[in-house]
Amino acid sequence: MSTSANATNSTLLRAFALIEEMLREDRATTAADLCQHLDVPKPTVHRIIGQLEQEGLLQKEPDGRHLSPGPRLRKMALGVLAQRSVGAPRRAVLQRLADELGETCNITLLDGHELVYFERVETNWPVRIQLRPGSHLPLHCTASGKLFLALMPLHRRKALLSGLSLDAHTRHSITDRALLEQELEKIADNTLSTDNEELIDGMVAIAVPVYDEVGQIRATVAVHAPTIRKPLASLMEWAPTLRRAAAQLQAVLDL
Repeated sequence: MSTSANATNSTLLRAFALIEEMLREDRATTAADLCQHLDVPKPTVHRIIGQLEQEGLLQKEPDGRHLSPGPRLRKMALGVLAQRSVGAPRRAVLQRLADELGETCNITLLDGHELVYFERVETNWPVRIQLRPGSHLPLHCTASGKLFLALMPLHRRKALLSGLSLDAHTRHSITDRALLEQELEKIADNTLSTDNEELIDGMVAIAVPVYDEVGQIRATVAVHAPTIRKPLASLMEWAPTLRRAAAQLQAVLDL
């Protein structure tokens, strides 16, 4: 192998190592952190960061120092998980859950400052809420979004909330930061979140976390229904069933 090919491979492997280290940290990462953890010269780290940023694989936070996954990397990650061969076991768990409950069930992921509907099994009822997989929704007025906020490290929550616009989608949306913080504390205690017509009038939902191997939330599983068919109190009775499905999803999701 030529010297130039060796150099290319070395740079490529270092770029992968840099991305992997950035994703491993449960806090905002800086170039200095990566230099220390990877034992790579500072100029090399900065050069690779510049290349990855240019390709949309990572991005700098507004402070100019901290790094986070870029839009292209997030899209790639969702694409990998969405592959049919990877997703069949996940889809089977969600299908069984929807069949048992008779209502629409979904899996959601956190995508930056928004919630993304990743997988969904629709009910056959004539009255249903149409939200396609891939839809991005606000965090502060969805059951799954509030769950992500409640269970993330406090410093991350505060940083994220400081930049969120708490718009009112219905008269029930929580738009006051102090009230939202109180709600998030209750959710953290119960590890269960609700949407009481906060996103769409006439729709309620509950969500529970799906954890990774170190006990951090990586996804949610949720069920929602029109209030004319299922009031929120009725959905709450299904919390144990959702938790069982979440445990099954933890085993089949590559988290």
